[in-house]
Amino acid sequence: MQHFASDNYAGICPEALHALLAANTGHAPAYGDDEWTRQTSERLRELFATDCDVYFVFNGTAANSLALASLCQSYHSVICHELAHVETDECGGPEFFSNGSKLLLAKGEDGKLTPETVREVISRRNDIHYPKPHVVTLTQATEVGTLYRPVEIAAIAELAHHCGLRVHMDGARFANAVASLDVTPADLTWRAGVDVLCFGGTKMGLPMGEAVVFFDRALSEDFAWRCKQAGQLASKMRFLAAPWLGILEGEIWRRHAGHANAMAQRLAMGLASIPGASLLFPVEAKRCFRDVAAFGTGRATYSRLALLHFHRCWRRPLHVRLGYKSG
Repeated sequence: MQHFASDNYAGICPEALHALLAANTGHAPAYGDDEWTRQTSERLRELFATDCDVYFVFNGTAANSLALASLCQSYHSVICHELAHVETDECGGPEFFSNGSKLLLAKGEDGKLTPETVREVISRRNDIHYPKPHVVTLTQATEVGTLYRPVEIAAIAELAHHCGLRVHMDGARFANAVASLDVTPADLTWRAGVDVLCFGGTKMGLPMGEAVVFFDRALSEDFAWRCKQAGQLASKMRFLAAPWLGILEGEIWRRHAGHANAMAQRLAMGLASIPGASLLFPVEAKRCFRDVAAFGTGRATYSRLALLHFHRCWRRPLHVRLGYKSG
């Protein structure tokens, strides 16, 4: 049985599992001083075509929270879309690890910020009684499955940097964005003005593990200590790093991401055949949102949805996230 509720339901992709098992031989130095961690960091520098700092943590909430904390003081604020994962699904993690940096919410069509919406938040207030905006965070792909093009990122980053703000990217599904837009990872990050990327491994077939990539090395000062204090320094780091080697080989990560994207398009087309279905957002990566309430309440409609094993209330908007093996 295959579930479509979340890409978190999927297992480990074969290449990542093989690399994980291959690392399970003998003894190796702990806390990131092993050969697998070194090789993976170098592979990621090659992938992004720049000399960047790379750190591995267990999950996306930790990656985002610690990355944002490294960019902020407690009196700062972070501008994000009102649907951003850091706002809706991280249990206050960014505020907690930054000792109080406030999230300032902005609206935007299709789950995306624009220079205009960012400028509006920056200009709301500038007095000493208000948390000072210091970071803009973008989600790529967004929480509703849409994508920022390189020119859109560059426009936001240019404004942010002009106003003295840093740019963070939540890339839990970054691989899907790269595959869908057919660009290089560098085009969607540092070349467009992104300072820090949280590159998601879990959503593209790893058992666990995200890479926090600092394109400005000065911003990663003491980040290792943040990871340790937050319980994110893996003692057997090789088992976080090794699966990355498996999917980075020969751009396997891009192939899996592209396949998941294609299956999301296929699913969207199939759901469109159900009378009354309406697409809530463009399907640009591997997420599909349709208005299930419009499908009606009949037993036949429910049975058709149940066959797809959707783990959502069938009277609410249908949210589908496809894992690496969708097909």
